[in-house]
Amino acid sequence: MNTQLLLDLTERAGWTGAQAAVALVAVEVADLPVWWAAPAALVLASAKGWIAGRLGRPGTASTLPAEADPASRVV
Repeated sequence: MNTQLLLDLTERAGWTGAQAAVALVAVEVADLPVWWAAPAALVLASAKGWIAGRLGRPGTASTLPAEADPASRVV
């Protein structure tokens, strides 16, 4: 497995886990049914992608540096 793919996979899995954890904590604190965690995580994922698209690598939703981001490679 190449290093860039492994970094991309780790970044995606890490963000997904973090978003799910924050969503679960938020619904617990708000005393909402647990099924609300799914739409809350969706909102968090969308917000992360929007923010990363403006502050991170142009044209991507990645938070990886350019040399590690597979989307930044010219094919």
